[in-house]
Amino acid sequence: MLALGGGGETLARLVGQKMSEALGQPVLIDTQPAVAGSIGANTVARAAPDGYTILYAATNSQVYRIFLAKNVPYDPVKDFTPIAMLSEAVLVVATSLPSGITSMKELVERARQQPGKLFYGTSGVGTTHHLSAELLQNVTGIKMVHVPYKDPNQVATELIANRIPTGWGIFGTMYPHYTAGKLRIIAINNTKRYAKTPDIPTVGEAVPGYEPPPGWNGWFGPAGMPRPIVQRLNAEITKAVTAPDLRDKIDALGFIPTPSTPEELAAALKRSLERTAKIVKAAGIEPE
Repeated sequence: MLALGGGGETLARLVGQKMSEALGQPVLIDTQPAVAGSIGANTVARAAPDGYTILYAATNSQVYRIFLAKNVPYDPVKDFTPIAMLSEAVLVVATSLPSGITSMKELVERARQQPGKLFYGTSGVGTTHHLSAELLQNVTGIKMVHVPYKDPNQVATELIANRIPTGWGIFGTMYPHYTAGKLRIIAINNTKRYAKTPDIPTVGEAVPGYEPPPGWNGWFGPAGMPRPIVQRLNAEITKAVTAPDLRDKIDALGFIPTPSTPEELAAALKRSLERTAKIVKAAGIEPE
């Protein structure tokens, strides 16, 4: 079995190892993250629906890319068979210590006092982090300056060095620096507070009307995959994700395990596309 995926390679490998043990054959993870994961997605969309080539994908390739790029060579609904959701990413808003920004309220106020001068870092244009910041600006009326990086770790590095005052990132990347006292995590960019840090509020708690963009990942096959194959793969993926040892590893990476049925993943994809369409329209973002 050949599984192609973009972001979250560690998660894909953890699940792939469990699946390999259960299926009795190797699961090869061929990472194709270029162009927001769309190269890997297109490869799977054109593959035979025999269960030997499946896609580990995140919202970057299956949702955001559709609205942010022209001539995407695949349709996220028509060209794929949903198999199973894997997890939801825990996202955070962080600030540098010298910035003095200790809450979302202070961040918004600082940006309001300095329109167009407050810089924020993300792991790239068109990511969940970028759209989150665009949505924040739209809801509050503030104006900030986006600084995209190619590597998510760079955002933390730049915050620690105080080269940017604030940034959006994944919990697993920011948390070690937070516990070491090198940067602040001022908000969780999810709909609920995170169990590991119950004292840190969500962005929505401080910003009325803010609902974070979707940030999940899961497995898809080519369109037309036979139901028995889908059910077998779903069962093995679900078994892997719910195994206590793997759940602990997923949690340690800053993700929340969210196993699902194929129908639940299809519904999540539909909701995400609808939600993102509204965010992109409100932010005035044009595909490039």
